[in-house]
Amino acid sequence: MKRRTRNKIILWSLAVTAVAVLVGGTIALVLTAGTWKAKIKKSQEKICNKGWECSGSKYCCNDTITDFFKVYQFENLFAKRNTPVAHAVGFWDYQAFITAAALFEPQGFCTTGGKQMQMMELCAFLGHVGAKTSCGYGVATGGPTAWGLCYNHEMSPDQIYCDKTYTQYPCVEGAEYYGRGAIPVYWNYNYGAAGDGIKADLLHHPEYLEQNATLAFMAAMWRWMTPIKKSQPSAHEAFVGTWKPTKNDTLSKRLPGFGATMNILYGESICGRGFIDAMNVIISHYQFYLDLMGVGREHSGDNRDCAEQAPFNPSSKQDDQQQQQQSGS
Repeated sequence: MKRRTRNKIILWSLAVTAVAVLVGGTIALVLTAGTWKAKIKKSQEKICNKGWECSGSKYCCNDTITDFFKVYQFENLFAKRNTPVAHAVGFWDYQAFITAAALFEPQGFCTTGGKQMQMMELCAFLGHVGAKTSCGYGVATGGPTAWGLCYNHEMSPDQIYCDKTYTQYPCVEGAEYYGRGAIPVYWNYNYGAAGDGIKADLLHHPEYLEQNATLAFMAAMWRWMTPIKKSQPSAHEAFVGTWKPTKNDTLSKRLPGFGATMNILYGESICGRGFIDAMNVIISHYQFYLDLMGVGREHSGDNRDCAEQAPFNPSSKQDDQQQQQQSGS
């Protein structure tokens, strides 16, 4: 009797083991099949090459920027930049913008989605650029939104923006890190990070951003395409909708759209403070450019302000989100 019971136990154990092996093998096969399916899907992604402007990327299969943004449109958007009263006459031009964009178009800069989304992103990015480099004012000829790219650097800096506690990008003796560029860069650590991103030694030579328009545009595009933190979206991702907000983001009223781009770039200096002028000016430039490009401000998208958004990175210290102040201030 005991022998039969022992035999039954052995047989039962063998059966359980066999089932476990079978199930484990099935799971392993499913995982393996899933992994291979993902690899096959990735390998089957269409890659396109369009010469110097966009190559080796799925995004290059869409229209490139030069397909829908021409010299005359650049001139329309920044009509007053070379007037005698402007402060960067002859500096900014279409060729510098397109040359800079070619570095980021394969990553999806203004090449994500359909043509309307591409044009919207162009206007969104340039809306920030125009607002942050404008010398327009309420009664200026052509209106305040016609004066983008009037500056390429902060006119009267009251400090050199050197944070000696930041050792990864230590201040270089003699260098001054005041605001420069298309979306002005401030502080030694931001010059260092942007320089790494565009492969230019901006830590030692921050002046490059007011000497070379292509580098100035490149630094702004790098900021647009790069998250402040790995767990957060870039301005590009927040605008085109590839970012999926967490529950905490939703509770903080951070949702995809133009408003989130201001939150990412400027944080609490702009966002969560109601409908302040500094925020409204940026939105006005974005919508003005949509009108000029023929898209229309009615297509400026949902969640276009950040008046009630909690900042992604609240801080009492002036950091990357807080220091993008208007270069002409």
